[in-house]
Amino acid sequence: MRQDFDDTITAGQRPTAWSNVPDLDDTVILSSRRRPVTVQPYERPVEAHAKQASATTAQEAARLRARAAAQVKPPQQTSPPAASESSAMYYRVQLDGTGQAHSLEHACVFGRDPRPPRIVKGVGPRLVAVQSPLREVSETHVEVRQLGASVIVTDLRSTNGSIVQVPGNAARKLRQGESVVVSTGTLVDIGDGNIIRILPRRRLE
Repeated sequence: MRQDFDDTITAGQRPTAWSNVPDLDDTVILSSRRRPVTVQPYERPVEAHAKQASATTAQEAARLRARAAAQVKPPQQTSPPAASESSAMYYRVQLDGTGQAHSLEHACVFGRDPRPPRIVKGVGPRLVAVQSPLREVSETHVEVRQLGASVIVTDLRSTNGSIVQVPGNAARKLRQGESVVVSTGTLVDIGDGNIIRILPRRRLE
């Protein structure tokens, strides 16, 4: 009978080995980081007073500069001189049979005994009286005025009306209160042989 010479030894549970080497990990875990506290440098009373005085002086200087800037007025722009009335161009009107012509820098009102309107804006019209033996002409008969580069004839609600003849057109009678734009050479018959002629423009003398 052969004997079993297997020398294998079954080991039991190994004991826990405790290390004698110290833990060299120096990591420290902080619960929370605190914000650094800013420490104001100490100022002596003299330095604080000087700084406050300097700030006050700067504020006062800024206030004075602002006040001076507000008082300075911007230079006024000079507009070009307007053209004088003497250089303006105006039409003229003339009553046939007379040598006198009236410039239309102001409106002209013709009639047997013309009167100005009740309400006058600016300079009133020039009143031109005409002869009317048969009394065909009303006291305030017709108005002739210049508006820009145009001449306007207006019947002032005359009794017998006004007959207007523009060059190149047939004569027509204006209704009471009617206005019409005319040109140079126009004839306006207001009765009793009184004919108003529109003359070309010329500079006011």
